[in-house]
Amino acid sequence: MSTSKPSPLTPTELVDEYFIENRNRLLELAAFLDRVDRASEASANDFRMQVFREGVAALSGTGADRLHRIQMLLSDPTHEPLPALDRKGAVGAYDKSKVIRR
Repeated sequence: MSTSKPSPLTPTELVDEYFIENRNRLLELAAFLDRVDRASEASANDFRMQVFREGVAALSGTGADRLHRIQMLLSDPTHEPLPALDRKGAVGAYDKSKVIRR
């Protein structure tokens, strides 16, 4: 359920205005994934690439909450403060394998 306001542009106006720039982004994403796949199979185990691929899958889904789903994939779900700074901000995704189970 979305609480956002509808766009002042019509669907056709939105596509006319933003298609080319997003077409380019899509091509850049495809090129990035191709490069990663050619570089090494070890990337399949990289938590950032796992999250990235989940995000790509969320893009192909339906519904108006794609942005929220992808933000949640990339966000740190913990509530407890860290004892010290880590590099989470520098890597851009949350490593689920480092979750401490209690």
